[in-house]
Amino acid sequence: MTEIIPVSGPELVTYADELAGLTTEAVAGGASVGFLAPLDRSAAAAWWRERAAAVDAETEQVWIARDDARVAGTVGLVRTALPNARHRAEVAKLMVRPSARGRGIGRALLTTVERWAAAEGLTLLVLDTETGSDAEHLYRAAGWTACGSVPGYAADPHGTLRPTTFYYRTLGRRESSGR
Repeated sequence: MTEIIPVSGPELVTYADELAGLTTEAVAGGASVGFLAPLDRSAAAAWWRERAAAVDAETEQVWIARDDARVAGTVGLVRTALPNARHRAEVAKLMVRPSARGRGIGRALLTTVERWAAAEGLTLLVLDTETGSDAEHLYRAAGWTACGSVPGYAADPHGTLRPTTFYYRTLGRRESSGR
């Protein structure tokens, strides 16, 4: 059974090595999550440990999906301190271990983020993903709205520039149009 849990900064440091394994597997499997292949596991672990301060400051949240006593997936939510953007956040680094895909873990992680964000009073979530990726199919199926694509926006794990599609999801009350 898969359990999704939020992690604190100190817990993130504790999970950094497991998350590094997940990240290196995802990148090796072609996931475009900001890293190039081959991704060094120690560099990935360092990247995760660096997130701990932001998690403690509550500008980032991280959840992990535990399956059979190991990390099967993760997702993050990044908030901004800008006064005009406190209503929104960015979904980041949604990853599922390749061996755990197809069991609804990605959808459960996404739902967890959406529910948490709505409970916190956020009304808009945004994210981006490689155009045509499996992740894009997940976001569309989950009701996210594509709002544009940028050619050559980010490199895939092999260094080839690929288009990226941006998505948004409104939560709770929508802003009035002023009419």
